[in-house]
Formats: sequence, structure tokens, C-alpha cells
Amino acid sequence: MLDDLKLIHERDVQDALGVAGKQFEQLNYEFEAQLPNGEYENVVFVGMGGSALGALVAQSWPGVPIPFEIVRNYSIPNYVSSKTLFVASSYSGNTEETISALKAAEEKQATIIVIASGGELQEIANYKNYPLLSLPTGYQPRYTVWLGLKAVITILDACGIIKDKVNELVAQEEFLKNAINQWIPEVPTKNNRAKQIAQETIGKSVVVYGGPLMYPAAYKWKISFNENAKHIAWVNQFPEFNHNEFLGWTKQPVQKPYTVIELRSNLENPRIQKRFEVTSKLLSGLRPDPIVVAPEGETLIQQLLWVIALGDFVSLYTAILGGINPTPVDLIEKFKQELI
Repeated sequence: MLDDLKLIHERDVQDALGVAGKQFEQLNYEFEAQLPNGEYENVVFVGMGGSALGALVAQSWPGVPIPFEIVRNYSIPNYVSSKTLFVASSYSGNTEETISALKAAEEKQATIIVIASGGELQEIANYKNYPLLSLPTGYQPRYTVWLGLKAVITILDACGIIKDKVNELVAQEEFLKNAINQWIPEVPTKNNRAKQIAQETIGKSVVVYGGPLMYPAAYKWKISFNENAKHIAWVNQFPEFNHNEFLGWTKQPVQKPYTVIELRSNLENPRIQKRFEVTSKLLSGLRPDPIVVAPEGETLIQQLLWVIALGDFVSLYTAILGGINPTPVDLIEKFKQELI
């Protein structure tokens, strides 16, 4: 089925696979904003759903040398102060949690920067002269992870918190493009890892695991299954997994209609790598054998780019197999309307 290009185009009405196939272009997107260099004690990033993905990746690569917290809530931490760099991110610009948190940060006199493609948040930034990193329109937020990452590291670089990471990210465009070319619809299933994994996921709940370095990728896989495939999916992180969820696999439910996916990077702490191996040994026969994905790439940013993009294609092919148009998120939009 996944080699039937006519069927794929019929089900993927808005060409989500085409968007995924061009995501490498996001690495070269340039933001025009005057950003404040200063002395900051911490960074607080507020964003929901796809609008927070870039910040989540940034916690892994390049990492942030001062306290950096992602807030997915209406309220902000008590420690926010005039020494806080506060980033409010909403692709639509109308996310109510983000706008509420922004108002709270204003009361604490934090230094505020906005990331948005329009909406109320952009209007606030323009009216109050907050630095604005303007995102291109026409995307679903979950498809903008690299725009989000580029925005975050542009801010951190300009504000003197990290150094020279923007150029390092831009330099990965060809690497990501070459990786994506392995998974596009024209590549047949026998040679297409994304299509092969998708065939193992259809009709099952998906559980994705990663170590600390790969957790942002595992989380992105989870939400891609949720929003692209309209598929229930879960995520957890090693080593925490071994202190609770590990035992949960041993008994109930006896029938386990799950697909287990493990993102195992050779860059993780050797003890994390051993935990994956010992876990598979002790849970053999008690859970479905995991699909092990070993990210390609010599560096951490390359591995994150590679494995996140692979997850996009896996989830999109899972949608196609389920007869689902991947792009619309109608129930989320209905939910927002019900909240008004």
C-alpha cells in the first residue's frame, strides 16, 4: 500500500509528506530582530505543543549553560525576575496559556522576547516593542521544529548565553536533506525504513523511549503519532523508566497491543546504553520486542535531526495506512472553540 503513490496523494490531501520532505529548508531561515544582550540568571521559555519543540531540542543540543526551564502552563515560576530572559512562543500567536504567562512575566519585569507567526502575541510585541522573531505562515506547529530550534538558538546566541551554534545548525542542511531522501514516498518499502516501521505500528498503541539526549526526539515521535496519525502514543525516558514503568510491563494487561520503539544513541552515557540492553534482556517475552532505532550522524545535532525527521515520516505513513489525512487537527480546534 505504501508504494502506491496515487493512494498516498489521495489520503495526504494537504501534502504533509511534501512538507516533511522540505523541512531541511527551515535550517536556513533567517530571523530579523534586534535582540538584547545582557546578564541573565535564567531563561524561561513558554510554549505549548509544537511551539515548545525547538526549546525542548535545545535542552539536549546545544544545551544551555544557565538554568533553562520550559513552561507549558498559564503561570510562571516564582523565581522569574528582572534577571530572567523570558521567551513567549506561539506559532498561531493566539495560545491563551502563553499570553497569560507573558502578562505574568511583564509584572516581574523580565526581559521579554516573542516568537510567533501572527495573532495576538505578535500584536503585543509590536505594540510594546518586544523583540519579535517572526515565523513564516502556512505550517502546522508540529512541522516547525527546526524553525523553533533556529529561533531559540538565535536568541541564546545573540543574548550572549551560547556562542556560534547558529552556523553549526545551518551547516547541517545537506545532511538532513540526504537523510530525508531515504524516506520519501518514491523510495519503495523494501528500502524505506520509515515505511517499514509504520507497518509495525498500525492498530497498536505506540510507546517511544529515549535516553536523556534523545528524549526530545522521543517526545516529538509521540506527538507526531498523536497529531499526524491520530494514534495514541506514549513516551518515557531512561533511566527513570527502570525505576517504575519497567515493572509495569511484567504483568497486566496480559495482552499487550503495543509497538515499542527505542531510540538508542551511541552518544548517550554508557550506563544508559547498558540499561537499554539489560532492559531488553529482562523483559524478553513480557513485552513486544522493541524496534531499535540507532540514529545516524557523527554529532548530537546530526543524530537529533536524523531521528526526528524519521519519526515524522513514520507517523505520516502510519496515517496513510490508517486511511487518515495527516494534516487536520479538527478536534483540537473544536476544543479551543468550546473553551471560549
